[in-house]
Amino acid sequence: MPRSRSIKTQNQIENPEKNKHTGVKDPSILREIDIMPSTLETIDFAVFDYINKRLDLSTMTNKGFKKVPIVWVATERAFQIKENRDLRDSEETLILPLITLERKSVSKDLAKRVIPYANIPTVNDEKGGTLTIARRINQKKTAEFQNNIARRKHNGGRAGGQGFGQNTFPNIVDEKTVFETITMPLPVWVSVSYEISIRTEYQQQMNDLTTPLLREGGLNSMPRRLERDGHKFEAFINGSFSNNSNISQLEMELRLYETSISMEVLGYLIGDGPNDERPKVVIRENIVEVKIPREHVVLGDIDEYLDDRGFYRE
Repeated sequence: MPRSRSIKTQNQIENPEKNKHTGVKDPSILREIDIMPSTLETIDFAVFDYINKRLDLSTMTNKGFKKVPIVWVATERAFQIKENRDLRDSEETLILPLITLERKSVSKDLAKRVIPYANIPTVNDEKGGTLTIARRINQKKTAEFQNNIARRKHNGGRAGGQGFGQNTFPNIVDEKTVFETITMPLPVWVSVSYEISIRTEYQQQMNDLTTPLLREGGLNSMPRRLERDGHKFEAFINGSFSNNSNISQLEMELRLYETSISMEVLGYLIGDGPNDERPKVVIRENIVEVKIPREHVVLGDIDEYLDDRGFYRE
């Protein structure tokens, strides 16, 4: 699976470290944060990491107490054989116990809507962006505008003018402040269904592997939140575990214990992945001044008698 690309931006967020002298958190410190796109692959990895790392299911085998491997069933059989040869024996048969994970369906259900409910249109330009996630002042450009205003109002620090001896002067009116607005695409909430299949050779192994999933979440069906690339999703485990074992048939084939567990994950999609030509995070600046220039040379607007410096100011 291709990896998502990280996009960095700066946002004015609260610094978790307290000031050593006052003991108060300093909200004025800027630091970089990573905003990763959220795709179906991100949700798949979140579910896989939840079973593989957080549950970390193990059971007793003929080789001792071992962790049960997890296989994503969407991969090809040839890739599975070459990627991890420990999953199969010399006859290329899967070694049990084994847990498989499969994505069954994806739906965009309006009944499970969350904020924002309205369909906010994307800005119709080459950048895009929909939701405003941060807003800050561009200190450099704002200072340049304020310094120009101070020079014009206070004679630029020349003799005879107010503010003599300095290039800037305090300005009471907040004029021409340049803001940077950071926007991101509108998240689309989806419901993704997964099927977890546990296959074992013995009943005791099946009991060891299904008990943690039955106890997960306590008295409700929601376990801990799933996380991947800074995104958090909610998962709900269906309380009905279906038994697909063949032990009741009493035939000559190999006895196999199999339990299927359904899981529903409420996730969201941000960006169109590799098909999205627009950036994931957009930074725009507001308009603080509009000028309509004229061609003074053609229209003859330039004064013939300039000042001693020979400089013409509009």
